[in-house]
Amino acid sequence: MKITKQQLFKRQTTLSEIGEEGQQRLQNAKVLIVGCGGLGSPVAVYLASSGVGELHLVDFDTVDITNLHRQVFYSLDDVGKPKAEVLTNFIKQRAPFTKVSYTNSPINKENVLKLISDYDIVVDGTDSLPTKYLVNDACVLTNKPLVYGSLYKFDGYVATFNALQKDGTRSTNLRDAFPTMATDIPNCSATGTLNAIVGLIATQQVNEVLKLITEVGKPLTNELLIYNSLQNSQLKMKLKPTISKNEIQQIFEKETYFDVGCEVQNPEWLISPEELKNQLHQVEIICVLENLQLPFSNYKTIPTKNLLNSGFHPKENTTYVMVCAQGITSYQATKLLKEKYKTLKVYSLIGGVTGFLNS
Repeated sequence: MKITKQQLFKRQTTLSEIGEEGQQRLQNAKVLIVGCGGLGSPVAVYLASSGVGELHLVDFDTVDITNLHRQVFYSLDDVGKPKAEVLTNFIKQRAPFTKVSYTNSPINKENVLKLISDYDIVVDGTDSLPTKYLVNDACVLTNKPLVYGSLYKFDGYVATFNALQKDGTRSTNLRDAFPTMATDIPNCSATGTLNAIVGLIATQQVNEVLKLITEVGKPLTNELLIYNSLQNSQLKMKLKPTISKNEIQQIFEKETYFDVGCEVQNPEWLISPEELKNQLHQVEIICVLENLQLPFSNYKTIPTKNLLNSGFHPKENTTYVMVCAQGITSYQATKLLKEKYKTLKVYSLIGGVTGFLNS
């Protein structure tokens, strides 16, 4: 079946604000999307469907069964397959005028500048704080606009960072909103999320990209939109420049942007769900995330950030098992304790509570 651009984009070009000129701008645009999960996957599909000429998707993860309730462009048959590859193939079937490619490996300090260099706009669809700051800093250094999105339970955040302004300067960036990287904020795997808020924030990001490309409307520059899905309320937090490009250059040179979620874990510091079940009454269980429901009758909660300053003094003759939702934050806690107490018997539960319940 032969399809023309006039047919495919008729409803869009009918808008006088878009027209054929705006559609051609979309066709000429090149967008990089970092992350192909709950935010990145709908962003990619909507942008391709809008007629963006070139997309490049970056994601190292595979489709998991727990993704499907909110990552609706993946199917049961896709479980275990690389997200970036699956999403690329999906887009190719419905967007004949979009060139789409992918990178099936993590974005990091070594490759980020090269990855973003060929694209007009970068979209942040990740749930990793180190990666968010890495992409932000790289965009500042290379003068690329960044469409930011993030989620926390029932709240969503959207902004357009580092956009070129009429006076030739760049708008505020992530470090103007949040100067330092928090180390104790869990991702949606640990805190949970509803699919509706994920979709709402993703389409807000799409809207920002389309406004930037077509130059229609006012992008969310120098402000952060905060939306709460329970109250259907939103507010805009005004942002002011607080950090210079030179300061971000210095941060970029020193920072590792290391994500503990990608760390290769020391097998000697791990305990499997089966081993824990056999030793439940012989170990002391510590939950390192607040408000996490555990399937154990006897445990204490000490957030990772408080482990070394909460008055907690581990006993040498006791075995401790650190527990979180997915086994990532608990490993970080285990590492902290191992560094301070070299001979302490402390382990991280492989797969966290999720792995324990599914074992």
